[in-house]
Amino acid sequence: MVVLGMPTTRTGTAPRRRTRRIMVGSVPVGGDAPVSVQSMTTTLTADVNATLQQIAELTAAGCQIVRVAVPSADDAAALPAIAKKSQIPVIADIHFQPKYVFAAIDAGCAAVRVNPGNIKKFDDRVGEIAKAAADAGIPIRIGVNAGSLDQRLLEKYGKANADALVESALWECSLFEEHGFTDLKISVKHHDPLVMIAAYRKLSARCDYPLHLGVTEAGPAFQGTIKSALAFGVLLADGIGDTIRVSLSAPPVEEVKVGIQILESLGLRERSLEIVSCPSCGRAQVDVYTLAEQVTAALDGFKVPLRVAVMGCVVNGPGEAREADLGVASGNGKGQIFVKGKVVKTVPESQIVETLIEEAMRLAEEMEGSDAVEALAGTEES
Repeated sequence: MVVLGMPTTRTGTAPRRRTRRIMVGSVPVGGDAPVSVQSMTTTLTADVNATLQQIAELTAAGCQIVRVAVPSADDAAALPAIAKKSQIPVIADIHFQPKYVFAAIDAGCAAVRVNPGNIKKFDDRVGEIAKAAADAGIPIRIGVNAGSLDQRLLEKYGKANADALVESALWECSLFEEHGFTDLKISVKHHDPLVMIAAYRKLSARCDYPLHLGVTEAGPAFQGTIKSALAFGVLLADGIGDTIRVSLSAPPVEEVKVGIQILESLGLRERSLEIVSCPSCGRAQVDVYTLAEQVTAALDGFKVPLRVAVMGCVVNGPGEAREADLGVASGNGKGQIFVKGKVVKTVPESQIVETLIEEAMRLAEEMEGSDAVEALAGTEES
């Protein structure tokens, strides 16, 4: 058997903070469960077919939990069909109208997210909500957002700072606790990653509820990715966080891809394909940019945990290619192909991508089990 990939031992991160465990449908969150990846649909929830299609795309991308917005009666009416047909647990996202909380519970959703800052007279309905959720055996997420914080806390703190977010979340949790309901998950989101980090650190020191990490309104794909990677990286390296949602002004599948990559980079998820490529410089004697893009595109969807190095010069190239499962060190219009640290052939630049794919296929076929071969077949067809 060929041993692929880098060592899986985690280094440089703190032990996971031990939290209570809840079940969001079939997905455990908290305790010693792996950090899960979530996203949210962008379709009108009332359009059942479009919503289910997007959920299917998210599922294929690796999403484990999906949230759908429920701002209207038509959206609430669509929940039973969506919850029944979705392949992953569905969370109903509720704002303003507490009646939709009960509709989501009755519809069979795996969990309900409530925003106490903008639900009218929410505190007066906690007892009813707690009973309904307990009877149905589903958890509640207390989702506090900087942009919709309770007016009382804004007046107290002057702005939506970390202390205000934490106080809001813990106050709402205490109301549920008064009714004996502790099947809770908390988020305290802010658009500023530094405020968000401070809020989650304070929150994790004061409770043992599982925490949903998120930088809200993070921005377009590039900016949002940077903000989320920064905030999640700091907190997850400290052992804080049980499930994540990367919020991007981009298709939700992109949120899932970024989230998975963050977890893989921190050693919190088994790594799949990893492309190591140099940034190029004046020493490069091949078109590294194009070469890296072509290799990435050719291996898109590749499920085997290969580390592939695409290098453009003779300074770092041979070393990086030798350390990878599969790699190329390029120069003078040709490339040396490395497999498990050894040069197996030298090919012209025009044949580098084709040769790397062939060697990737061969490595995968040497692995035990049929799953890898099936995954590769899908890649080859595309």
